[in-house]
Amino acid sequence: MTEIARLVIQRGSEDEDPRTEAFDTPFEPGQSVLDGLRWIRANKDASLAFRYSCISANACKECMLRLDGKVVYACLARLEPREMRLEPLADKPWLRDLATEIAPPGERMGAAARKETAK
Repeated sequence: MTEIARLVIQRGSEDEDPRTEAFDTPFEPGQSVLDGLRWIRANKDASLAFRYSCISANACKECMLRLDGKVVYACLARLEPREMRLEPLADKPWLRDLATEIAPPGERMGAAARKETAK
């Protein structure tokens, strides 16, 4: 029998009440939490929202989230054959599911567009 990891994920957005949803994912030693999230999106629920932009390990900070209450990089945190609770960052504006706004306000697309139209 194949081992599984159960990811209990906070879902929703700032416009709705948060809820949790559990997903069982195949587990193999060496996998990251990000691998588990990508498997869920490809095989179980394509609507799951999370960020990642893998250029090199620990360089981009896109995949930061809370794992069992601790802030981690999903690409570096190891998937384990147990229940793991995933939540969005608490100190960033919540967009949807595990995705939060990570760019500083002055670097967001809307800020750049406002500067351009002000000229």
